[in-house]
Amino acid sequence: MKIGISSTGTGMDSMLDARFGRCSCFAVVDTGSGSAEYIDNAARTASGGAGTAAAQAMIDAEVDAVVTGNMGPNAFNVMANSDIKVYRCGNVSLQTALDLFKDAKLQEITQAGPAHAGMRR
Repeated sequence: MKIGISSTGTGMDSMLDARFGRCSCFAVVDTGSGSAEYIDNAARTASGGAGTAAAQAMIDAEVDAVVTGNMGPNAFNVMANSDIKVYRCGNVSLQTALDLFKDAKLQEITQAGPAHAGMRR
């Protein structure tokens, strides 16, 4: 299983970034092998559509689930239409987020959070 985690940096000791569309990068962890790949989130500086582009990046990475803090309506709809489940996690390291996911201790996000105004805020 491949898990995408919104991250502030590259390394399992980096912190989870609560901002899905504006996170620095994504850790894509293969739970079978334990390997992690880090994907730069090019959408983080977009003036609009960051969440949608970030969601597409997760689809392109062929993840089975995403762990993040919040997800706006556009990104949430993209994820829901792709059958990728999204889980909420707090301010913890990527390793802790992964451990919580594996232990089924994260809440699935079943409703989108508020929309953001992109870089024009």
